Formats: sequence, structure tokens, C-alpha cells
Amino acid sequence: MKKQNLLSVYSVCSADYKKEPWCAPEYFMKKLSVLLLSLLVLAPAFARAAVRLPAIISDHMVLQAGADVPVWGWAEPGEAITVAFAGQTVSARAAADGAWRVKLAPLQAASSAQTLTVRGANRLEVADVLVGEVWLGSGQSNMAMQMKGLHGQVDNADAEIAAAVHPRLRMFVHDDEYVYSIYKLDVPPDKPDTDRPGRWIVCTPGTAAKFSAIGYYFGREIQQALDVPFGFINTAVGGTPISAWTSLPAQKSEPGLKPSFDWNARQLKPGYDPAAAQKEADEAKRAWLLQRKEALDAGRPAPKAPPPFKNLAVMYKNGGLFNGMVAPVIPCAIRGVLWYQGERDALYQTAGYYGLQMETLIKDWRAQWGRDMWFLWVQLPETRALQKLPSEPKGWGVLLRERQAQALRLSRTGMAVTLGLGDEKNGHPQNKADFAHRLALIALHDVYARPVKYWMAPMYKSAAFDKNQVTVTFDHADGLRTAGGELKGFAIAGADKKFVWADARIEDGRVILSSSAVKKPVAVRYAWATNPLGNLANGGGLLAAPFRTDDWE
Repeated sequence: MKKQNLLSVYSVCSADYKKEPWCAPEYFMKKLSVLLLSLLVLAPAFARAAVRLPAIISDHMVLQAGADVPVWGWAEPGEAITVAFAGQTVSARAAADGAWRVKLAPLQAASSAQTLTVRGANRLEVADVLVGEVWLGSGQSNMAMQMKGLHGQVDNADAEIAAAVHPRLRMFVHDDEYVYSIYKLDVPPDKPDTDRPGRWIVCTPGTAAKFSAIGYYFGREIQQALDVPFGFINTAVGGTPISAWTSLPAQKSEPGLKPSFDWNARQLKPGYDPAAAQKEADEAKRAWLLQRKEALDAGRPAPKAPPPFKNLAVMYKNGGLFNGMVAPVIPCAIRGVLWYQGERDALYQTAGYYGLQMETLIKDWRAQWGRDMWFLWVQLPETRALQKLPSEPKGWGVLLRERQAQALRLSRTGMAVTLGLGDEKNGHPQNKADFAHRLALIALHDVYARPVKYWMAPMYKSAAFDKNQVTVTFDHADGLRTAGGELKGFAIAGADKKFVWADARIEDGRVILSSSAVKKPVAVRYAWATNPLGNLANGGGLLAAPFRTDDWE
């Protein structure tokens, strides 16, 4: 008998197995079992040999223009890999651990869909690939906030979504838009993930509701200005501190960040079990529901609800979200990072070393990517009750705003001052288009060298103390004026450190301060409160950033 495919043989001879002895069921099943066993033994080898790509390299993706573009994945150790795209063909061999990486030479922006092909033991095709500008967005809930859904909705959400026909605007999301949540049991890994399921979404009225609002509005504005495709990688998680977003080795190598580990250890006590904590919270809620029903049935006031479950392993695990959300997309070529975070750190001792933590994050991510990408961030806006005292240093966000500005001493950085855009009652402002516009102004001027006249808010430069008055100068102060009414928000103090409201006026592009209550001022503070009264603006209407000249506690 000639060697034959067992399955095809069975289909032929099953009707009359007596004609040939090898058609007997017991003989056939014996041979079939041997074949299946062989396939099971060989399956892992076949699986390893199959070339695999990370989720970030998938259909509808946007590749960064004008920069080297890494393409990477996994295969059988030693396997030859070839990548072809836009007329380029590059090759590599998989390393001993199966990892491989090639690098495409800088690409020209292209709005027409192309296919990226990867060949090894198998062939993969990544379809509908565009080339343009790619930015990564990270931070807390105000970066994660969707056009309509997660954390609320933007102004005029329905109309904005209905008009969102932008096939060249795409967003990459991990899993179902939100991998981790402080209210869920997902626990970030102890080591950096090499990959995590995700997909690229093309912006249409049917998908736009799920887009990060900051990413959508920023991307739309950049795309309209440059006329190129735009890709946004969304990696934000609500309610999380900056310590979760910086890699563990980078934080451990910075002695000044030891307080961060101490702080997180006090919140995330040894032996903390998220599953047990959730079970306890669920039991407390069930008990409360019974007590509530009993109270209402008896006509008594309902008892206060217990706090919801919060997964402290998401919130207070140094480097956890870097491992789970950021590492899986490295080394994807990007132009820059948009960062909107700080609310979680704004009232705690962590605010005191936030500047160092932010500088560490920027240096760390640049080292991890191997490229000096841009970092632009949102300085926290005003919120809560309006300022009453000349200086309110203990308020939410006051110290943190100062520490956010500290990181501007690093190159290729920019900070969007957002005073005037906040909401007294809503921690998730709905006017996300205004926030994104502030970021886009900086990007268009600094990153893309477009002729934007007003791109930054007035920033404190110097103060000259002369007898009973102070002269304050600013950068980005062209057309210095008030945003309406008399100039407000400035306070001065003498050696007694008691701040009083200053009489303030604008003169020759500078601010002159004095007060009859302070004969010899030695310190100035401006907009030094959670919801400050400051109304100093430049000709573009951008309100000045808060500042102080002293370092008093």
C-alpha cells in the first residue's frame, strides 16, 4: 500500500473496510491516534515558529513619519524575518529568546492605505496602514475621559460625534478601551509586559464616542493644520498616581523618590489581597442594602453607604502601570507624549516631590524608547471654592502646579496652563476641546514650527524688589493685559511672611506691585490657591501660570 493521507483514506474506505485490511476501523483508529499524537507533540514547535506581532502593530495603524520606525515581534530562535513596507525591505533573525526587531528608514507621510508584510515561517499582512503623526496619551481619568461614556461626556457630545468623519484619525486602545481600573480586580504585572491585546480604531460617528476626548480634539487639530494622518495611543487609567507610571528601576535609582516607596507602602500594606478586599467591600455593600431597606421600610433615614472597592494594587504599586500599559507599546515610533495627571497626587505629601517624579518619568520613557520624544502636559486647572485669602498654600493642587512647572527645565517639553478652563464642581471638565487646543498650540509652535503667535501662557521670569514696590517680568507676555476688570490675584509679603493683597498694575509689559500694608516687600505670590482669582493674560487670552518667589512652607 502506498503512503496516503489517513483522513482522505478513511473517507474512501469507510463504506466497505473488508476490501482492504488497512481499512478496518481498529487499524485506522490506531494510525489516526499516532498521527494526532505526532501533531500534538509538534504543535508547540509550530506555534513557536509562527511569526507573531505585538497588538500595536495591527490593521488600521498609523506609523510615525520622518523617523526610524521599529517593527518587532517573536518567532522561532534563529528564524529569518523579512519586513516589507512602502518600497522598503529589511531583514533580521530572531534571537535566542525568539524576539526580533527591524527598523524601517524614515517614511514620508501618506494618507493612502498601504500593507505592511512580515515573512518568516508564515506570512502576516497588516492592512490599511497610514503614515503621519503619532502621539501617546497617558495619565489619569481626564486623559482617559471619552467623548461620551467613560467619566462623562464633552460639551455638545452628540453633535461632535455625529460629525466625526475622520478616516485618517485613529486611536489604539488596550483590550476593551480600559485595561485596568481602580474599581476592578485587574492587578498590574510585576515585570514589564511585552504585549497586551489591543486594536486600532478608525474615527467614525460609530466609534468616536469611545475616543479619548483629549486625543480626539488634539489629533483633529494637528491633522487639520498639517494635513497628515494622526494616530493616538491611549494608555490612561483614572485615579492613579504618577509613581505607577514610571518604571520601577528608574524610581529605585533616584534617591529623592524614596518617600514615594514609603508612601505607597503605607497605603498598600504587606499582604494586601485585592480579591479579599473586593469580597469584603461586596459583603459590606450587601449588608448596607439590607440595612437601607429596613430603615426605609420603618420610615427611618437610610444609613450611609460604605465606600466602594478600590484596588490599591493599581493605585499604589510603583511602576505597575508602566509594566501593564506603557511597556507593551515600546518601542513604537511616536512624535511625543501628552500627559494629563496629578489629581491623585495633588493633596498628599507626594505633591512635594512630584516635580522630581515627573522629570524621572520623562527621562525614563525617553531612555526606554531610545528617542528624545516631546512631552507636553496639562497643568491642573482651577476647581472647588473660589480663592478668599491672598495666599492659600494648603489648597488642592497648589504645590503640585508649581512642581509641574519645574519639569519645564528639561528640553523638548511644554506645559499647557489651563487656568480659566476648570470647573468648580466637576473634576472632569466637559470643555476638553479647550484643553486639547492649549496643548495643540504648543505642539504646532514648538514641535512643528508653525507660525503661532500665542502658544504659551505668561510665565514668571523675574522680580525686582525696590523699596516699597516690586516689578515682575514674564516670558510669553506679548500684549500683557487683564482678562477683564482690574488686575487681580497678586499678593506680597514682608519679612514677617504675612501675605496681603497687592495693588497691581500693568506698565510697559510688566506688572508693578505695592501695598500700604507692606513697607518692604520680599516675596510675591500669584494665583496661589486651588481656584485662584488671577486674571493676568497675554494678547492671546492665555492666563498666566501661578508662581511664587519664596520657598516658605
